[in-house]
This record gives sequence, structure tokens and C-alpha cells, in this order.
Amino acid sequence: MKSFRLKGEAEQEAFGGRLSEVVGDNALIFLEGDLGAGKTTLVRGFLHARGHAGSVKSPTYTLIEPYQPEGKAIYHLDLYRLGDPEELEYLGLREMLEEEAVLLVEWPQRGLGWLPAPDLVVALEYAAGGAARKVVLRPFSSVGEKIISRLSAT
Repeated sequence: MKSFRLKGEAEQEAFGGRLSEVVGDNALIFLEGDLGAGKTTLVRGFLHARGHAGSVKSPTYTLIEPYQPEGKAIYHLDLYRLGDPEELEYLGLREMLEEEAVLLVEWPQRGLGWLPAPDLVVALEYAAGGAARKVVLRPFSSVGEKIISRLSAT
């Protein structure tokens, strides 16, 4: 487990960029945190660091936003409005998990029983100081452990 303190949106986005630099092309990452904690801000930094030049919006209504920066598959999922975990089958999640891709999943608890264990959980919590956030990284696989090790080395 590793934790960081981020002050403001710019630092959250920059952290997403740092995370992107140490994640390979195949990982399942759960993003946890209350509404407004900065999950999508972190994803924006992740995608911009991978070369995505467009806007990054929360897939609250679409549930999935696919990206292909530099020809590499990245899926941003927001399961907040998921009615039943079995809906993930109809969304094509099984196929996404079988391909070489990075999946960034907001509100993963809504997919319990259907989602596999993640490689890494990134938990964002409000910290004292208003805009500050505490980010806690918890690995659940050797991939997650490598991510944390590489991030600690930067």
C-alpha cells in the first residue's frame, strides 16, 4: 500500500499522468471515492499522458468511453448507474478483459460478483484543506505491485 497527498485539481491530473507512465498496456484498475473526489480528473491526466488530445468526460450515462491513444486500448468505465452487474456482459466487458487493454473502472462495487479482482485499487479521499485529496494505492496482483514500485521510484 502506498499513499500520496495531492493539492488541487492540477496535482490530481498530474498524478494521473504519472500513473499512466508506470502502467503497462494491460491492467484492471479500480477507482474508488465519493462523488467529486476526482476520479475522472485522474483519468483525464492518465489519458492525456498517453497522447489523447481530446476532452475526457465521465461516462456516467454511457457507462463506457473507449480511447485508442497511440493505438493502445484504454476503457474508462463508470458503473454508478449500472442497474445490475450482469449488464456488464451486454456492454462487452468480457471481451475488453480478454484483450490487451487498460480498464479504469469508477464505482467498481456496482459490478461486484461479475468483475474480476483488480490489479490495483486507487482510492481518493477528501483531505483537510478543501481541494486536497489523499490517494491510497492498494495492489491485488503482481501487476499492481509493479505499478506501485515503479510509481514510488519516480
